[in-house]
Formats: sequence, structure tokens, C-alpha cells
Amino acid sequence: MGGRSSTQVSSEAEEKSAKEQGNFSDLTASGKATLDIAITGLTGAGKSSLVNALRGLSDFEDEAAHIDVIEGTTEPIGYLHPTIPDVTIWDLPGIGTPDFKAKEYLERVNYSQYDFFIIVASNRFTVYDIQLSQAIQKMKKQFCYVWSKMDISIKNAKLHPDFNEEATLQKVRKYCLDNLVKAGISSPEIFLISSWFQEKYDFPLLQRTLRRHILRPADKSTKPSKESGIRFIFLQKILKIDLSKLRDKLMNRNLEEVAEEIRQELEELQNAKLDIAITGVSGAGKSSLVNALRGMTDWEEDASEVGITQTTMECQAYPHPLFPNVTIWDLPGIGTPEFRPKDYLEKVHFSQYDFFMIVGSERFTENDVLLAQEIKKMKKKFYFVRSKMDDSMAAESRNPNFDMDTSIQKIRKHCYHELTKAGESNPRVFLISRRDLSMYDFPDLQETLENDLDDLKRHALILAMPLFSRKILEKKKAAMHALIWKLAIVSSVIGAIPVPGLSLACDLGILVAALLRFYKVFGLDEESLRRVAKVFGKDYQVLKSAIKKSPMSSEITRKFVAGLLARSLLWASVRVIELVLDFVPVLGSLVGGVSSFVTTFFMLRSFLKNIVEDAENVRAKATEP
Repeated sequence: MGGRSSTQVSSEAEEKSAKEQGNFSDLTASGKATLDIAITGLTGAGKSSLVNALRGLSDFEDEAAHIDVIEGTTEPIGYLHPTIPDVTIWDLPGIGTPDFKAKEYLERVNYSQYDFFIIVASNRFTVYDIQLSQAIQKMKKQFCYVWSKMDISIKNAKLHPDFNEEATLQKVRKYCLDNLVKAGISSPEIFLISSWFQEKYDFPLLQRTLRRHILRPADKSTKPSKESGIRFIFLQKILKIDLSKLRDKLMNRNLEEVAEEIRQELEELQNAKLDIAITGVSGAGKSSLVNALRGMTDWEEDASEVGITQTTMECQAYPHPLFPNVTIWDLPGIGTPEFRPKDYLEKVHFSQYDFFMIVGSERFTENDVLLAQEIKKMKKKFYFVRSKMDDSMAAESRNPNFDMDTSIQKIRKHCYHELTKAGESNPRVFLISRRDLSMYDFPDLQETLENDLDDLKRHALILAMPLFSRKILEKKKAAMHALIWKLAIVSSVIGAIPVPGLSLACDLGILVAALLRFYKVFGLDEESLRRVAKVFGKDYQVLKSAIKKSPMSSEITRKFVAGLLARSLLWASVRVIELVLDFVPVLGSLVGGVSSFVTTFFMLRSFLKNIVEDAENVRAKATEP
């Protein structure tokens, strides 16, 4: 009993090596059985995304920390490292919010309980960074400073005519170092990263540093025996949420009635129509916006024609290439000799559209306000959209004193002034660039459209919207999650169909149709990939190589899906079926019904998880600087 195992000797050697190498050393030598790493900083800096990246997860996996553009983390949440069980990474709330004021922050999140800290910032050094770093240093604990969203900093810097990536990195690094040293922090560790592009900048160095100096090797001897149990616990967790909703829906109701109701809902979702009108003065960029909303370039076949002269002479309908029930209408420009204001509204049949985007570029006019007033009379929604922001920023950047935020506010104020002067009271203007819908105000516009539409049209909008940001990816994922349990119910009722060679039943037709729909929704079918390659100027094969967990959509057949089921039958195990029956006993009244429900539900959940991760990888590769 007095001797030491090879594991103990190895651990001591690593601790000694860590001590010799600097800042991160004494954590593993502290003798503490577990290690708690706290991710802290301002709200919106990317703390939750960093938690996920350090755990080797995408932001959209079920086990991932929740991300949001608003304050999403309202209390400290611990996430076990997936391969190192004695390490917990804590996602702390942002400092300086109404709920977590700076004076109370350290005590409320219990700073003293953590062993190591990562302070995350995204676009500027703040007084909160000073307060946090000084508090940690006072506790004689270690921390590193992470500047996240470096890809966005690089993208903005590229607007400058003398852009140099390495010089930009050094400038940001020096900015962080100077401020930390000025705050009295000795030998600060600084890492510039992007959670989207983890192979770029300092993220690999951050990962290696943490692993080498802090994270102890996992005890692999216990993993195999626990794996199936852990997976079942996870299945229980995600099932209970959905089954609770299902149980409430089925309470005191006939299962066949509910299934028929769901079938009608699915049919309504499938057939929901959405008509979006793009209008405004001639030359404002309406046709380019039509193409951008359809995920297309201006020059490919079936795109809306663009030009420096008036090219749209009549109302042109452009169905979405993947979701044809969503139609984007390119209306002629108002105020030309052919379309004078007094007869414009009648000529373009305004009453047939669900909402309108009134597009202006350099300026808005009296004609734009006239359009808005007429739309109001019809009690329909309209939105002022100021296009060509990329051109405006390129022009502004030639000023040696250029500041992007200042320029954006100047343009916003100018639009507001023009519209109020023309007679529109309290107008809201969305600034956009068709070349990159993730920039400026397009995400806010998309969110506003969703809030103003009914459920069916909102669903149609979310599915058809280009995958321009992580937030729209999350919305698409949520829409598909809502679809999955409905399909599982329908599958359980329409008749359990035995899968040849398997001791389970499900409807392969439902599975195949749902999987192909996932590909379209997330833009991973071959046609969509080629279109994305054109839009972003990337090689198709490069984007295709980013799909690592899912087969290509052309491979999805009934035979292929049956093969997938044969390789993954945990969801059809007796334990899972018993769990489902405990929650929703009525499913057991159908021969094969519970088996069909469980198989469909978990097959689609598992596949959706992989599709979302691949979609995130493709988007990251497409937008790579």
C-alpha cells in the first residue's frame, strides 16, 4: 500500500513540468480533487461559446451551453468536461447587467470557489475587465484574458485600404496587454480567438496550454463501463421534456384524434404561403435584396435581374428555390415615368402581399413615405430598409479618422431625419448589406418579421431564411425539434411497419422525407451547397469537405435509413420503451406504436444533431476570412 502507482508517478511528473513552465502551473499541484474553471466577463462577449469550444462541442449540440444575443446566462452553470470527469467549466453571468451589478458580482457568483479564470472580451477593454482581473490577482489565483470574436475584428479591419492581418492581430494584442499592465496585472496571458474558426488565431494555443498545464489526463479505465449508462441518462433527460408536453396534449383525449390533428397541422405548415414585397425607388438595390433573401448571387440563372438602369418593369414573382410557397416579389421602382406615385399602388396590386420592405440606398424620399402611408391604410406591415451599407462603409473607411460605429450611427440618424422630414412619424430604419446578411441590422429585421407574422407564416419564413448567423441556425433547429415529436406521433398511429431484418417497427417513408427536409432547411443538399459556394466565392468541394457527420443528401434512401437503424438500436431498447410507457401509457394501446414512436423520435433527434453541427461547419468554412 505504501508504493506509488505508475499513474501517480506520471501525474507528479506532469505537475513538476507544469510548475517549470509558468502561469498555469500550481492548479494541478493544489491537491484539490476537482478543478473548477470559471468563464467570466461581459454579457455578449462569447462566454458560452467559449465554454462549448473548450469542451469540444458546437453551440447547437444538446449538451452545449446555451447561447443568445441577449443575456442568456442568469446564474453560474457548471459543465463537466466530456473526457476529463474531474474538471468542470463554469459559465458565469455577465458582469455589469441590471441583474448582476459590478459591486455585487464577485460575491453573487461566488468567485472564491473557482480555481482558474478566463476573462472574455470581444471588442474593447472595459472597467469591468480591470475589476475582474484585479480581484482574481488579489485572491492569488491564475487567469488568462481572451479576446473573442477575432474574426469579426479582422472583417471590420479589412475595410481599411491598408489592411494587414498580422498587423491587426498585433495591434489588438498590444491593446489588451497595455491595458492589463496599466491595471497592475503582472505577466498577463492573452489569447485572441474565434469560436467559429477554432483552427485560427490563438485558440489552438489556448487549448494546448490549458490541457498541458491544467487539465489532467482522463481516467479511461472507467469510461467504457459507464458509457451506455450515461447515454441512457441523457436520453431520459431529453425525452422527459418532450414526453411531458405530449402527455399534457393527450390528457383525456383519443390518440387517433390527436394524431389526426397533428396531421392537419403538418399539412398546414407544408402548404403555408408567404408573399414578401420588395419595393421602393428605382436603383435602391431591390433586385439584389430579392436574390440575397433567396440565397442566390445576382448573376445566376433564375435570379432577379439587376442593373444601373431600371430593370424591373412589372411585378416579378421569385419563388424560393427550396421552399416554393415562399415568394419574394420584385416590384417596379416608384417615381419613374412609367410608375408615378398616384397610380403605382394600383398597378402593383398591393393587397396581395403579406408585408413590404421599402428599400432606399443613399436616401429616402417623399415617395417612400407615400408608400408607407398607403400600406398603413391597408393595415399591413412595412419596414424601411436602407441598403448598400457595404458600399457606404467602404467610402467612409477612406477617412483617416474612420470609426465604424460612428459612421453607422450617422447614417441611421440621416435616414431618420429624412423620413420624419417627409412626414413619417417615428420611423424605424434597418441598415443592411446584401453581401453579408449577418452584418448591420438584418438580424434585427428578421426577428421583427417573425414577431409580426402568425405561426404558419413565421414557420415558413424561418425555414426559407438564408443561414446567415448562429441565431437563425438555432431557430431552424428549434423548428425541426417541434416537428420531430409530431412526426413520431403520426408514425406510431398510421400503422407500425416492420423494418426487414430488425426487431422494431417504424415508418421508413416518414424518416426519409424528414431527413431530406432537414438537408433543405439547413442548406446541406447538393444544390444548396453549390449555391452557397457561388455566393461566398468558395470551392464547392471545400464546403462539401466540411460535412463530416452526415451523408450527402443523395444517399438518403429507405435502404440507407434501414442500415442506420440497424447500427444504432439504443433508442429501441427495453429501458427506453419502458420510460416512454411510464410517461405516456396510451402509446402502448397500439401494436408496435411505442416502438415506432421511440424509433422515429430518436432517429430524427440523432440525425438532426449531426445535421446542425455540419451546417455550422459549412457556414464557418463559407465565411472564413
